[in-house]
Amino acid sequence: MKHFFKIVSLVIGVVCILLLMGIATYWLKYQSIVNTVHNNETENIKPGTLGKWVNTFIGTGGFPAWVCGYNFPGATVPFGMVRLSPETSSFYRNTRGLNTSGYYYGDNKILGFSHTRLAGTGATDGGHFLITPVTWKPEEIDYTRDFYYTFSHADETAFPGYYRVALDNNNVIAELTATERTGLHRYTFLDQTSRGILLNITNTIAKKRAENGTVNVDTERNEISGSVRTFGSFAGRYGGIKVYFVAQFDTPVTHYGIWDGKIFTPDLSIANSDTLIVYAGFDENIKQVNIKVGISHVSIENARLNLETEANSLDFDEALQNAIQKWEDKLDLIEIEGGSEKEQTIFYSALYRCFQMPTIFNDVNGEYFGFDKQVHQVTNFNYYTDLSLWDTFRTLHPLYILITNDYQRDMLVSLVKMAEQGGALPRWPSGNGYTGSMLGSPADMVVAESYLKGIKDFDVVLAYEKMKAVALAPRPKGASYSGRRSIEGYLKYGFCPEDLGERSVSRTLEYAWADYAISQLAGALGHQADSVLFAEHSRFYKNLWNPKTQYFQSRYSDGSFVEKFKPLQLTYTDWDEEYTRGYVEGSALQWRWAVPFDTEGLMSLFKSRDYYISELEHFFAKANPKLATWIPDSYYWHGNEPDIHAAYLFNDAGRPDLTQKWVRWVLDNKYDVSYTGIDGNDDGATLSAWYIFSSLGMYPIAGTDIYQLGAPLFKQANLKMGDNTLTIIADNYAPDNIYVKAVYLNDKPLTQYKIKHADIANGGTLRFVMSEKTKN
Repeated sequence: MKHFFKIVSLVIGVVCILLLMGIATYWLKYQSIVNTVHNNETENIKPGTLGKWVNTFIGTGGFPAWVCGYNFPGATVPFGMVRLSPETSSFYRNTRGLNTSGYYYGDNKILGFSHTRLAGTGATDGGHFLITPVTWKPEEIDYTRDFYYTFSHADETAFPGYYRVALDNNNVIAELTATERTGLHRYTFLDQTSRGILLNITNTIAKKRAENGTVNVDTERNEISGSVRTFGSFAGRYGGIKVYFVAQFDTPVTHYGIWDGKIFTPDLSIANSDTLIVYAGFDENIKQVNIKVGISHVSIENARLNLETEANSLDFDEALQNAIQKWEDKLDLIEIEGGSEKEQTIFYSALYRCFQMPTIFNDVNGEYFGFDKQVHQVTNFNYYTDLSLWDTFRTLHPLYILITNDYQRDMLVSLVKMAEQGGALPRWPSGNGYTGSMLGSPADMVVAESYLKGIKDFDVVLAYEKMKAVALAPRPKGASYSGRRSIEGYLKYGFCPEDLGERSVSRTLEYAWADYAISQLAGALGHQADSVLFAEHSRFYKNLWNPKTQYFQSRYSDGSFVEKFKPLQLTYTDWDEEYTRGYVEGSALQWRWAVPFDTEGLMSLFKSRDYYISELEHFFAKANPKLATWIPDSYYWHGNEPDIHAAYLFNDAGRPDLTQKWVRWVLDNKYDVSYTGIDGNDDGATLSAWYIFSSLGMYPIAGTDIYQLGAPLFKQANLKMGDNTLTIIADNYAPDNIYVKAVYLNDKPLTQYKIKHADIANGGTLRFVMSEKTKN
């Protein structure tokens, strides 16, 4: 009977989803993605030379769950504290937050423009200080309901550092740009008598909880200031995040009032409530209003200082040109030649997303709010938070190490500061606290890989002590960090027993990978006994291999395997959870390949090397060849992390041709320029960084100093690595030439399809000789 009701619920759910997606498709067929500037009164505003290749709408749509990229199209600068972007509401029951970053491409209503959000994650946080231009008088507005405008994608323009949309039947033009800590708004009012804005101080994306909003309207300074504490998906886990703001206007506020959740009071200038909306009105003859909004997590004074330091001397156009140049500087780190226009657009759009997050968290005076709930001062670094480490350790941080190791160094210092103030290196730090999201200890891989690749200007001794403590003991009672769940069983039995904690297979494999990284770092630091110990632990993954099924399976503490087993069963619903308790975000088939740090050891578990190769190729051959638009794939699914390295596993099995074949298959099929555009959540640009690496012809094995080689997508690429340049060349380049006949590093032939970071740390030339046919 239990299964009967599950089946009925599933069928009803699928029917509802199909209906909604059908309506969405009907709506979207009248919409169009835009990545060029429209012919209008702002036609002189244009993106930079490389920014013109960026389509900021990629990954803003798709089914709103595991297969939505959760990206946003708004204005920001690299690693900005401010990510100023529209928030939208759906055509169906005015649903908010279908995209966790606030903007869902299938929506048809804009609620306004807020200053904070996470980029490409499944967590709904931010939405602070929503500003909406209005052409209504304050007494005409229903403050109990969302105020919104319907809009069309045909009336949108966006590129790195800029967003524009026409509202209210083209009677209001909204334009956005940003500095690191300040959002700049420009609203042009046409053919209306009333001009004003609504400032929703207690707004949150998807209407998450907010409390203790404060506001002060100061007409002498032509300024509104205030604060709020919000509790999003992540901030709610550590007690909420406090955000302060100062908004300054270039036009006098002639009338105003405050809605406190109960009544609207004209001329009220100070208020404190869990619901706060301010109306600020302007003279009816004013056609354009500019607003600058500085934010801080420390104080209102710091928010004002951030605004005045970064934006006080700039008008909107000047700030926009600065933002454009900052993006040009980042996009220029990799120059590509060749490829189609579509491939160049995908590449630079992906590179753009790689610099949206983490978030710079210190103010211009160096103050930041730490994990110990105290204000701290930076010295010789910038403090970063919002590090989606369980995802980004695989691709994004290796990219930073390669082309922006100064930023990576600051992120390492930030992680160590979090450990100092909170007790341990974080797994998924956001704002000023631990979120505990996902599993394992991915910071171990980030720290170890960075050190092995030459970044040593941080407190690696303290980092190592914290890594070792978490890997060898349970979390102390009352600690705010997560530690490694089931670590006692892992150390006692050599695996995480299923009867002592769920997700035992995924935890064991992740802990083993982290232990391998710790072993490598211990050796580099001269701790040989530790290196041997953690190398032994890194092989614990073998203890969950069931030779009968040829899969990693859950085991009980008595050594017996869990009998119920369906290798294709996904973990994304509670349907048949009894078959999926051992896994996280994936099927047993996807986790079967989750040992990229020890491919020889993994292959030794299979019946034979040929069987290993055939099973791995079957894993790809059975996968959906197109973007996932409905549900995840039980076979290779590019939209999530556990198996995204899998195509590179053919190399060490002696079949680099299959790595080249299937990597190109992923590049061609799992990315495009549409509002879907990405196979799943971008997860802080993890999938974007995968595209960057794989199109260059190389892929990092996280936690090590090794790159596996594939085949370049472009004729030539120049990677600017500080004072050095790595040039990657594809000889005999042609779109159909996807196979590699030979590889040369600085004109010396390579005998295997992998290189060490030291081989390219000082730049050089990596040359691939391409062919239409494989050697095998």
